[in-house]
Amino acid sequence: MSKFAFRRELRLLTPEHYRYVFQQAHRAGSPHLTILARNNDLGHPRLGLAVPKKQIKTAVDRNRFKRLVRESFRLRQDTLPAKDFVVIAKKSANELSNEELNKVLHKLWHRLSRPSRG
Repeated sequence: MSKFAFRRELRLLTPEHYRYVFQQAHRAGSPHLTILARNNDLGHPRLGLAVPKKQIKTAVDRNRFKRLVRESFRLRQDTLPAKDFVVIAKKSANELSNEELNKVLHKLWHRLSRPSRG
C-alpha cells in the first residue's frame, strides 16, 4: 500500500521547480486541462498543480479537481516516466464528472509517457 503513497518527494514544492517545468515543457492538452512535462534526473515522477481561482471559482470545486488529479497521479506513478508534471486547470474542467476527468487524465498521462516525447 505504501508503494502508492503520495510522498513529499513526489511533489513540486518550490517556485523554482515550477519554473523549471515551464521553461521547456512538452505539453498534452484537452479542452479541460493541460499537462506540462519535463524530464528530471530523480528517477521518479513529480506532480505540481496550477488551479487558478479565475478558472475554477469555488474552493470546493478547486479542491475536488486537485484531489482527483493527485489520486490519478498516485495510482499511475509507477508507470509514469521520470518527469516533472504540472497540471493546469481550464474553466471547463469544473463541468466534468469525476469519471470524465479520470478518463481525460488517463489519456494525457499515456500521451506524455510515450518515449518519443523526450
